[in-house]
Amino acid sequence: MKFILGTKEKMTQIFTDNGKAVVVTAVKAGPMTVIQVKTKDKDGYQAVQVGFGEKKETNINKAQKGHYKGLGNFRYVKEFRADDDVAAKEGDTIDASVFAEGDAVAVSGISKGKGFQGVVKRHGFHGGPRTHGQKHSEREAGSIGGGGRAGGRVAKGMRMPGRMGGDRITVRRLKVVGVDKENSLLLISGAVPGRRGTLLEIRGSKLKV
Repeated sequence: MKFILGTKEKMTQIFTDNGKAVVVTAVKAGPMTVIQVKTKDKDGYQAVQVGFGEKKETNINKAQKGHYKGLGNFRYVKEFRADDDVAAKEGDTIDASVFAEGDAVAVSGISKGKGFQGVVKRHGFHGGPRTHGQKHSEREAGSIGGGGRAGGRVAKGMRMPGRMGGDRITVRRLKVVGVDKENSLLLISGAVPGRRGTLLEIRGSKLKV
């Protein structure tokens, strides 16, 4: 099971040996520390709990300090589920070298928040016609009910304006195109969720790219 936590740095492009440009996202991946290994016998499921990033010691309470066992002052603590026995032990360090060039990965993170948006941006509506008496309804949603639809009420699931973004998004079928262990960088093909600095969960994927 391959996994790591990282932060989104920037998007750029690299060139392959045959001169083809590939759009990539640079991710500051690890290092992270194994805090706890959970087992079926003791905890009812198998998982690895890891800590990533640093936080001021004054902002960590006593319960957290006791749980971290002096391994560090972590900003983020996450669990990764495992299907089989885990080889990692408490105190182990996991860095970018856990992945190799060509590995398929799935990346999860929180998308950019876009605030309150209309139906054109939020759902891709085309809007009303630009002619035939229309004046200010180019980007309006149109009718949302009436006697001919659901008995005059607004049907459940009606796509309407509202808050957009800030959701957990997982992008699959991405590929690791570069690993820089010295600088803890992973170059991942394509785009991943979030802004610069967004926490990302990167998991090895069995899907072919």
